[in-house]
Amino acid sequence: MKTQVLQTAAGHTVTVQIFPAQDPASSKGVCIIATATGVAQRLYEDFANWLAEQNYTAVSFDYDGIGLSINGHVKNSKSNKLSWGKYDCPAVLDFVKSEFPNQDITWIGHSVGAHMLGFMENTDGITKAITVGAGTGTWWYNSPPTKRIAWFLWYFLVPMTVPFLGYFPGDKIGIMCNLPKGVIMQWRRWCLNKEYSIGCEGKWLRERFANVTIPMTGIAFSDDDMMSMKNVEILHSFFTGAEKKMITVTPEDIGQKRIGHIGWYKVRHRKLWEDVFLPALQS
Repeated sequence: MKTQVLQTAAGHTVTVQIFPAQDPASSKGVCIIATATGVAQRLYEDFANWLAEQNYTAVSFDYDGIGLSINGHVKNSKSNKLSWGKYDCPAVLDFVKSEFPNQDITWIGHSVGAHMLGFMENTDGITKAITVGAGTGTWWYNSPPTKRIAWFLWYFLVPMTVPFLGYFPGDKIGIMCNLPKGVIMQWRRWCLNKEYSIGCEGKWLRERFANVTIPMTGIAFSDDDMMSMKNVEILHSFFTGAEKKMITVTPEDIGQKRIGHIGWYKVRHRKLWEDVFLPALQS
């Protein structure tokens, strides 16, 4: 595994990690792993190493203000989710196209990592996409336990802590990692709208999503308590220009008791990777 620091057009840096294909001379392509909100790229290493074993080059990265891409203190970050798509993701995509020319590129977007396809100004160079546990964050479409947590988060915890601290203290609370103020406050606003980001941002973002035309495989988990099937359906409906194939996986399908929203990238879910991800990569 190699580490590279990239400069974005916004002036901040983003750190990527490269997991070379087992036989680079016959690599099957490059997989960019776009992480979920508040989940550092290091947690995806099991999955990235498996991709390398299958002879794909895997490239992961942290958005500004997260993990290895914290420039100083998280409260110094001026980023939000839209700027992650405007600056961070294009920097990574341009790096991959430069370093691995003429190779197929698969965008594997976990949760918000899938949204980045619609936030980017263009997706030129991406061959196909795999979305994982990806849907809108409209809180009232989730299961009752998650609804209660989301209500507490958006109506009490975030408004009470973020203005005072200048960032969201996820590490101390045990909810995700620390998040920049712009990220958490924008996320809150979107989660209070039935059409999430598009409902808040309007026509230009709806058109941006519609302009994504790369083929897309959506992988959802039946026991994902953070991402209901309703939320999954709403997000993917925004990609009106993309050919989509949706797959729902149950824990029983892969011999597990639970998959959930977080953790599918751990080695215990190797059967999931082999039975579901590998065919999606090869299609």
